[in-house]
Amino acid sequence: MSAPQGAEAPVTTVDEKGGLSKKGLSAGTIGLLGAIVIGISCIAPAYTFTAAIGPTVSEVGAQVPAIILIGFIPMLLVAFGYRELNNRMPDAGTSFTWATRAFGPWVGWMAGWGLIVATILVLSNLAGVAVDFLFLLISQITGNPAIAELAYVTWINIAVCLLFMLGATYISYRDMQTTQKLQYVLVTFQVAVLLFFAITAIVQAVGGNAFDYTPFEWSWFNPFEVTSFAAVAAGLSLSIFIFWGWDVTLTMNEETKDPERTPGRAATLTVLTIVSLYLLLSIAMIMFAGVGTGELGLGNEDIQGNVFFFLSDPVLGPLAFLVSLAVLTSSASSLQSTFVGPARTLLSMGHYGALPSSFAKVSPRFFTPGYATIVSAIVASAFYAVMRVVSEDTLWDTILTLGMMICFYYGITAFACVWYFRKQWFDSTRTVFFTFLFPLIGGIILVFLFFKTLIDSMDPAYGSGSNIGGVGIVFVLGMLIIVVGIVIMIWQAIKRPAFFRGETLSLDAPASVRRARR
Repeated sequence: MSAPQGAEAPVTTVDEKGGLSKKGLSAGTIGLLGAIVIGISCIAPAYTFTAAIGPTVSEVGAQVPAIILIGFIPMLLVAFGYRELNNRMPDAGTSFTWATRAFGPWVGWMAGWGLIVATILVLSNLAGVAVDFLFLLISQITGNPAIAELAYVTWINIAVCLLFMLGATYISYRDMQTTQKLQYVLVTFQVAVLLFFAITAIVQAVGGNAFDYTPFEWSWFNPFEVTSFAAVAAGLSLSIFIFWGWDVTLTMNEETKDPERTPGRAATLTVLTIVSLYLLLSIAMIMFAGVGTGELGLGNEDIQGNVFFFLSDPVLGPLAFLVSLAVLTSSASSLQSTFVGPARTLLSMGHYGALPSSFAKVSPRFFTPGYATIVSAIVASAFYAVMRVVSEDTLWDTILTLGMMICFYYGITAFACVWYFRKQWFDSTRTVFFTFLFPLIGGIILVFLFFKTLIDSMDPAYGSGSNIGGVGIVFVLGMLIIVVGIVIMIWQAIKRPAFFRGETLSLDAPASVRRARR
């Protein structure tokens, strides 16, 4: 029975021996399909792909499908590691909890920080994209191009952005059933429009109505035809952007049915669904528009910021507005579902004493991490408003910084899987691959990308070209985030030493060791 409405939910007691414990979330409310839908929503395929396809074509031409497959590999390998960790330790803290149990509280805290910062960064950008496409959609429907320009009026942009954030916060604060129902509608519409667009583009191309018809070739899938290592590296970096978000299925593990297995299955199926959709879209776009630099060619820099918009009218005609509506739906639905991850990580960190106990509060009515959700929204809103006023270019540089932070916490989690299961790597053929080789390779790739981005971003020309003292702003932002995280962690260690002494969440012995002790 829940507490009376308006009363503060009691903070649950942590396991006295430093083990995992429940946090008061609504258990058993999310099934496999619901988890997959929320995972797809968080990835936001319509939004991410329209921004990614053009720059990728500029790097690799028609080999986009091959690059998508290359980029898909580290995501799938890391997803396997996440699944194994979740099978053993289903906890809403995911990366924070698992890294703590594998490497100790200091590494675990920083893994949690990486996840929180990454999602806060993307929340602010998703809200901004939703604003842009709202005015773009209204402009298309009314036939008045001036309306689209309202998105560039700073005070209007910020005001509408905050309204989007408020709506997403309200839904996220409510029970997970509300989130599921909303996402079923939004994700179904988004995927349906993308499939309609892709199939129509292929039909138009084959029928002789394409802008630059390019016959389909199986060689597009051959990674060995990618001409340079730099292009392959660019493809891997692309994967961080277009696939990120699937791990939200794991942060809901305390609220899913069969928490040991459902979240891991949902993560794997989400990634497989997304890669299939991306491959279909890339084939359709190449066949219809080609990879040249003509008016609608995918290599044309003038259309690369929003390829769907520029191709929607030639492909769909009077139904072109559906594409803008799909991208708006994509960013808005992702804005709402993305709240799930940071809120539950903050909840877990508060629950185990790594942050103030306020973060451990659960809504007595909805059984959601209400306090953590509101804090996430306030921080993301303030960040967006300040950055929009200071510099729009710097705001978009945060997307590149986001990739760095994703590599950071994904990499830590992958290595946590490898180390945690070290005593049972060779128990069977399955454990060799899923607890050792797969997460190890995925982690190595992500660490490589993290340091490559770090080095590249020192160049003032990286990203928007903004710099501080001759050093690229993306590097400065990335280092600032990590340093701020370390400072806050040290402060928390002074204020709340129990967690950092391993008293509230301790290192966990590998499974084979625990069996031997029984």
